[in-house]
Amino acid sequence: MHKSGFVNIIGRPNVGKSTLMNAMVGEKMSIITNKPQTTRHRIIGIVSDDNFQIIFSDTPGVIRDPAYKMHEAMNHFVTGSFEDADLILLVTEPGEHYPDDDPIVEQLQKLKVPLFLVINKIDLSEPETLLKLIKEWNDRIAFTETIPISALHKTNTEKLLLLIQAQIPEGPAFYPKDQLTDKPERFFVSEIIREKILLLYKQEIPYFAEVVVQSFKQDKTAKGDPIIRIGAEIFVGRKTQKSILIGKGGQAIKRLGMEARKDLESWLESKVFLELHVKVKDNWRDNDYLLKQFGYR
Repeated sequence: MHKSGFVNIIGRPNVGKSTLMNAMVGEKMSIITNKPQTTRHRIIGIVSDDNFQIIFSDTPGVIRDPAYKMHEAMNHFVTGSFEDADLILLVTEPGEHYPDDDPIVEQLQKLKVPLFLVINKIDLSEPETLLKLIKEWNDRIAFTETIPISALHKTNTEKLLLLIQAQIPEGPAFYPKDQLTDKPERFFVSEIIREKILLLYKQEIPYFAEVVVQSFKQDKTAKGDPIIRIGAEIFVGRKTQKSILIGKGGQAIKRLGMEARKDLESWLESKVFLELHVKVKDNWRDNDYLLKQFGYR
C-alpha cells in the first residue's frame, strides 16, 4: 500500500512555518528571518519513502490588512491552500490569539479534511501556558491531532511526520521520488539573495525589494575549474531605495553580493560569480503586469 497527500502549512507570519517545512524536508526550502513577509510565495517541499510521498506546502503568513495587490496575491496563496489540501497544519505559538471572527478560524471550522494544531516554540513556553492554549484551541475547533513542537530544535517533528503518514490517503506518487520541490534553481537563487536583503537592510527596503535571476550559466574558470555565473536584478519602488541598496561607493551592494555568494556556493556546491544590478519600478507592488512577471499571479 502506497500513501500520498498534499499537506499545507498555514499560520501567521513568524510562527515558524518555514522552519517547520525545512525540518520536515531536511533541506532549506524556505528562507528564514525574523521579519514579517519573509515568505512571499507558496513553496513546495517533498518528502518521499518507498511507501509514501508527502508534498508539504509552505504559504506566506496571513496579512490581515493587505495594503498592496502583492499582499492580496500572497493571501490568495493561503486561500488556495485550503482548497487542495489532503491535510492542513495550523501552526501557532504561545501568546498568539485569533478572535472568533478571524477569517482563518472561520475557514478552519468548515474544513472536511484532517486538521492538525501544531504549537511551535514550546522551548520558550511554560507547561501551564501550553496546556491552557491547547484547551482554548480545541474548545473552538475539532482538531484531528494536537502536537506541541519546536521546529528549530526538531522536537516532536518525527512524531508529527508519523501522524501525518497515518492520515494521508492511499495513492500513487505525484513526483519522482528523488525530487524535493517543484521550483526551479533560479527561484531559490533569487530567494537566497532576497534573504540577505532582509537580513542586511532596515526599514522599508526589504519589503520593496524583489529579486529576479536573469542569467544562470555553468562555466569554467581560466584554470578550468567549474563555476556558475549568475546575473540578478533587484527591483525597488523608489530611486532613494536604489541609493540605499547600493550604498556609499557601492559598499552596501558589495556586501550583499559577498554574503549571498557564500550561501549560493554552499547551496549549489560550486564556485559562484554573482553580478547584481538594481532597477527602479515605481509602485511595482500594485502593478498587475509586474506581479505576474514576478510570479505572484
